[in-house]
Amino acid sequence: MDHVSPTQDHWQQVYQTKAPDSVSWYQPTAARSLTLLREGGLGPQSAVIDVGGGASRLVDALLDEPVGSITVMDLSEAALGLTRQRLGERTREVTWLVGDITKVSLPAQAYDLWHDRAVFHFMTTPESRQAYLQRLQHALRPGGHVVMSTFAEDGPERCSGLPVQRYSRQELMHALGPRFVLLAHERELHTTPSGAQQAFNHALLRFV
Repeated sequence: MDHVSPTQDHWQQVYQTKAPDSVSWYQPTAARSLTLLREGGLGPQSAVIDVGGGASRLVDALLDEPVGSITVMDLSEAALGLTRQRLGERTREVTWLVGDITKVSLPAQAYDLWHDRAVFHFMTTPESRQAYLQRLQHALRPGGHVVMSTFAEDGPERCSGLPVQRYSRQELMHALGPRFVLLAHERELHTTPSGAQQAFNHALLRFV
C-alpha cells in the first residue's frame, strides 16, 4: 500500500469513529446497484470490482449471486475490516484491496464490471479524474460495463467534510469521455440515516 495520504487518513478516521449505519451514504441494501449490474451482464463468469466498497452491503448481495469473482477496494482498511467482520467465513470468497484509486496498480483487462457508488465525485481536479480514468480503462476489459453513481447537479456540494464534483447526465458523460456509451440512467433521492435527502445520478455504461 502507498504511504497514507491525508484523504486516506480521513476515511480511516470516519470508519474508526462512526457506525457504518450512521454515515450519510449508508444503504441497508444495494438493490439499485445490483439491478444495474445485472443489466450490465452480471453472471457466473463475471469478474466484478467494487471501487470504494468500504462497508457497503453490495458485496453481501454479490455473494448470493452466481458471480465469477468479486474484488472490493477502498482507501480505508478500517472500512474493509468492518465488512470482513460482517461476512465472517464468506470473506474468503472475496479479494480485498486497500488503496487510492488514483495511485493503485490494477491488473490489465481483469474486470467485466466496475462498480462505483460515490467515489468518482470526490475526484475534484482534472488530474485526479485523469488518474481515475486511466486505471478504469486499464483494468476494465473492452465491452465491459461500468455502474457509476455520483451526486446529481442539485446534490450536496460536500460529503463527510470533503468537496465533491456534482454531475448532470451530460456532464458525467463529458467527464468520462468517448469510450463510454450510456445504456441507462436514473435519478435517485437518497434518504440519509438523519432523514436528509440527497440527489444522486446513476449510470450504466459500456466501455468500447
